[in-house]
Amino acid sequence: MTRERFITLEGGEGAGKSTQARRLADKLEEKGHSVVVTREPGGSPGAEIIRKLIVSGDEGRWTPKAEALLVFAAREDHLMRTIRPALDRGAWVICDRFIDSTRAYQGAAQGLDLQVIDTLGKMVIGADMPGLTLMLDLPVETGLARAGKRAGEGALEDRYEKMEIQFHQTLRQAFLDIAAAEPKRCAVIDAAKNEDEVAASIWAEVGTRLAI
Repeated sequence: MTRERFITLEGGEGAGKSTQARRLADKLEEKGHSVVVTREPGGSPGAEIIRKLIVSGDEGRWTPKAEALLVFAAREDHLMRTIRPALDRGAWVICDRFIDSTRAYQGAAQGLDLQVIDTLGKMVIGADMPGLTLMLDLPVETGLARAGKRAGEGALEDRYEKMEIQFHQTLRQAFLDIAAAEPKRCAVIDAAKNEDEVAASIWAEVGTRLAI
């Protein structure tokens, strides 16, 4: 089961998810919709504390299972305190990363059994899957170059960016595989284009797939 007004953006490092989430929110707000923009890991006070443990520090600071458990602890708080209340009051929710990132990062790229992730997903997410997932795809080298230019707080959140190139290649393929397996929910967006072109592609998908 999915929530039609729940949209997630997925993709590797430097794909432009946060920028495009904000631009999509602006378009929806222009149409008169109430919109909540959020992110994972994070999106609620408790989840933001956990985020700092996950996205910073040494690459090998967690085992894949420990990392996934942290992600789902943050997700539980995020769903209970941010996502579900917003959806229940009629708002749209646009989230930068969700369950597909767990499948790609902790599953495909770090080798955690997907059955573990799916079991945790059923416990934590239940029926609250996104109605549309936008997979922002671009070459790994391009994404890492973009990510390397980040400044401020984001520059400290570089744990994944420091991982070897094969890790990121595996991530990219994992997102594409998820999209191919779930075409009704997922749409692949060419994120190598300029920001305006990517935003236009996203809006076209939203308009085609969802009632707005």
